[in-house]
Amino acid sequence: MDNGTIETKKRYPSPNPHVQLTEIVYWSEGLRVKGMLAEPKKRGNYSGILYLRGGIQSIGMVRPARIAQFAAQGFIVFAPYYRGNRGGEGRDEFAGEDRWDAVHAVDVLKQFSNGNVHLLAFSRGGIMALWTAILRQDITSVVTWAGVTDTVLTYKERPDMRRMMKRLYGGTPNTALTHFEERNPLLRIEETAAPVLIIHGLQDDNVSPGQAYLLEEALKLNDQPYETWYFPEYTHFFPPAANRQTVKAVCHWMREKEK
Repeated sequence: MDNGTIETKKRYPSPNPHVQLTEIVYWSEGLRVKGMLAEPKKRGNYSGILYLRGGIQSIGMVRPARIAQFAAQGFIVFAPYYRGNRGGEGRDEFAGEDRWDAVHAVDVLKQFSNGNVHLLAFSRGGIMALWTAILRQDITSVVTWAGVTDTVLTYKERPDMRRMMKRLYGGTPNTALTHFEERNPLLRIEETAAPVLIIHGLQDDNVSPGQAYLLEEALKLNDQPYETWYFPEYTHFFPPAANRQTVKAVCHWMREKEK
């Protein structure tokens, strides 16, 4: 089956009366991968957001309320679970071959939206979004919110994740550096022309602000368009009121990039 081909669609209960949710199974590199689509119930000509989740397996799984929040702002949102999750085939590799699940999810999203595709990434999704923007030339904008950019830095910062990373990457940055570098989008960041918005809470202990600074520096070196929204008082998760305000501001920023 061709990449991005939809195999099945199944309605899913929505937490928002104005948003319809559908769980989709699609093809990615010969595997059936799952994801969730959120659409405004009101008919319209909507741009697309590819929402790239954080975490791995059940940690950081796509939350219906979160993607409905963006759909309610007038976007079609598709959020791949990545391979090996929720009954999808294959194995989640934390930004290995599973990056293709994000790349091909763009083709799923385009079947429902007007052709503008914005990438919105949270945490681990940051690395997935950067790779998607590198590997495709049809991305309108990239928003990385508390996003991972460098797996070596993640390994150093997060002792609780080292066991998982050693298992998936075949060793540590000292013994398997090639596998870490293969996943590092900063080494090829000049291959994307999409404008990037970096959002980060400076009290974040899950993904340090250093990850945002590395991305900012790489974009600056290549004279690529970017903007930063740093929040000195926030952690990895923004308080509800600040989160709602930031969601609205992000949607406005995306629409500006379509002009």
